[in-house]
Amino acid sequence: MPDETLQIGITPWETLGAQDAETLCAQAQRAESLGFHSFWLPEGHFSSGGAGGAAPIPQPLLWHAAIAARTKTLRLGTTSYLLPIRNPISVAEEVAVLDRLSNGRVILGVGRGFRRDLFSAFSVDRSTKRDLFEAALAVMRDAWAGEPLTDDGDTPGAPSLLAPLPVQRPHPPIWVAAFGPKALEQAGRLGLPYLASPIETEEMLVANYAKHREILAEHGHDATPLAVPIMRTVFAHRDASVVARVRDALQRQAMALAKAPSAAIRRAGAADAEDFAIFGEPARVADELARTREKLGMTHLLARTQVPGADGDELLTALDALAEL
Repeated sequence: MPDETLQIGITPWETLGAQDAETLCAQAQRAESLGFHSFWLPEGHFSSGGAGGAAPIPQPLLWHAAIAARTKTLRLGTTSYLLPIRNPISVAEEVAVLDRLSNGRVILGVGRGFRRDLFSAFSVDRSTKRDLFEAALAVMRDAWAGEPLTDDGDTPGAPSLLAPLPVQRPHPPIWVAAFGPKALEQAGRLGLPYLASPIETEEMLVANYAKHREILAEHGHDATPLAVPIMRTVFAHRDASVVARVRDALQRQAMALAKAPSAAIRRAGAADAEDFAIFGEPARVADELARTREKLGMTHLLARTQVPGADGDELLTALDALAEL
């Protein structure tokens, strides 16, 4: 393992219904003040057009640029920055600039995406997403390594190189968000850490992380120095009635997953709240995290702190309890 200390990062616990950067930055500042390791943003696109609901986060690196200006030590992570819909040189530049703005605090979780409307809107053939993902990653890594950006031998003068380069060398940590066997195989073949979907059951996680280590070995990669990040919904609270209310709401979420339109989500969806969430009074949560760490070799916990069934004050109390762990 890279570090014997479990690093705990969190996702936003308050939604951005008004596209409010201040709301997001204030949450990141609180996370830093509580001593959390990192702050993680998902990527989401497009509104459904209806009133209410959480706003999507379409450009997480831009949001993180605002957070970088308001924090000093907090690592800035993306849970799944979608490469197939972007120009890889632009991504390499933007990541390098954010790493400079934050003085080397970026962790880049990358993914492919799955929604049909996403690929349609960006004029990308959905069937090519894995090839596009891998090609983009290769271009980005070469650019960060200082390789020429073009191979046009007819261009006079010095070659075009990426500038500035990231603070972290050769580049910020890259984790591959994977949902399904093909994505898992791709992460292992590329020798990169695997970040599982947070809706997968513990049984599936055990199997997936074992398979990831097997694929790493098959392709000559050493798993020892790689991070083992686990994303889980976490809620720690001393009031048993609050925990019971949250547990019931999470159980309804589990039941909804079982009826999701996506077959992949239905297959991965948990039957019980305990299969995809860790909740209870703080001592129980601490015990569950220790057990999970032992079972999966977890180095980083990415805690989803926004849970149904809890009000704002209860979420903050749970956040404080998690920080104390």
